[in-house]
Amino acid sequence: MRNAVKLAATVVAFAAAFPVMAQVAEGNWLVRARAVDLDYKNGQADGLNKGAVPKVEAQNLWIPEFDVSYFFTKNIATELVLTYPQKVDIKANGTDIGSIKALPPSLLLQYHFTDLGAFKPYVGAGVNYTSFTDRKLANGTLHVSKDSWGLAAQVGADYVLSKNWSLNADIKYVQMKTDVTVNATGQKLGKVNLDPMLFGIGVGYRF
Repeated sequence: MRNAVKLAATVVAFAAAFPVMAQVAEGNWLVRARAVDLDYKNGQADGLNKGAVPKVEAQNLWIPEFDVSYFFTKNIATELVLTYPQKVDIKANGTDIGSIKALPPSLLLQYHFTDLGAFKPYVGAGVNYTSFTDRKLANGTLHVSKDSWGLAAQVGADYVLSKNWSLNADIKYVQMKTDVTVNATGQKLGKVNLDPMLFGIGVGYRF
């Protein structure tokens, strides 16, 4: 919640620094670059062996994010969200058992509100696909599932600075999980639920 408040305050400050522009940016394509605070939902897991349930303790960090949007109409758009693979450290019963890498692109359908002048909020919902690599844990005795499918949701806003340029603030929630399995027996040890919140701020260019 504190991150969300900081993000909202930053957007208001940016908006106050520029005159309100009523002109709607032209063009069907919008590309954005964001700095994103990746906030994992740590400590949420279930498992078959309750004495050894993996507990995710992934360090929150800032990452770069890039997205491409296409507007079908002035209100309806689709957005593809991209970044690079993120390292996720995993512990079981407080003991380090290794790390995995997660590449989590998302595809969302958005509705943009366009009757507020330069301020253009939007909401979106869609799907996330996460590909896990470097999947061996505990010196190869454990491994995690190859991939994960989940829902993604977002709320955000663009503030138009000119015909092409805008400022952007965005908050996303992504469902992301993977099974941890014992290599020797195939027994499921647990399911780690990462489910990150992503708080982003950046710039956009529409053409």
